[in-house]
Amino acid sequence: MGDHGTVKERPSLYGRRWRKHRIAHLRAHPLCVMCLPRPVAATVVDHIKRHEGHGDPLFWDPGNWQSLCKPCHDSTKQQQDNKGFARGHDVLGLPLYPKK
Repeated sequence: MGDHGTVKERPSLYGRRWRKHRIAHLRAHPLCVMCLPRPVAATVVDHIKRHEGHGDPLFWDPGNWQSLCKPCHDSTKQQQDNKGFARGHDVLGLPLYPKK
């Protein structure tokens, strides 16, 4: 606990600079790429390939970013990252495999 009974938060990897890039990316790419062709608003900018933090070129590479809705980021993308694949099918009936 921090001062006055508040919980101390650990420093975020996603600070002011990231928030600025996130907003610009979502303005340019407002739809979840996993939900297409059904239009669902994206709220998360996801790193396609894992990065090692701010010093890793993949972190700041816009070519490594994709727009996702929170449900896709928190379920489908996590399955892909952890297992190498995701269960189920997309809106076209195709298996959910990681995009390369």
